[in-house]
Amino acid sequence: MTRSLLGAATAAIVALSAFGPAAHASSATASQAPSFLFQYTFNNHLKVAGGNFTVGGRVFLTVKFNTGRVAFSKWETARTHAITPGGAIYVETTIAAPCNGGPNGYARAYDKVTGRWSPRLPVTICQRID
Repeated sequence: MTRSLLGAATAAIVALSAFGPAAHASSATASQAPSFLFQYTFNNHLKVAGGNFTVGGRVFLTVKFNTGRVAFSKWETARTHAITPGGAIYVETTIAAPCNGGPNGYARAYDKVTGRWSPRLPVTICQRID
């Protein structure tokens, strides 16, 4: 009787080990949620933030006009954040905000660790008209 209980316990441990840390690590990598960006105005500037980047990894943020001309770019390190999932970035750009008009550009962020770009976030890039 003792032998059969030990055999059942061993089988249960072996079965559970298939779902251990290694299994979780590979499934987390395979099913990592896609990165995202959002915008808001802070300190009279366009601020671009986002999440689901690699924590501790380098993230390249670029803001471009629809023509492809770069209006702003910066490397940032993704960090944990209380309300933003995954590695988060919060970047204050040098672009004035808010301004009138519709989106004439977009922001994107590149996660260097995963080699993936975020989806485009339409933004309005203020331009002086003198």
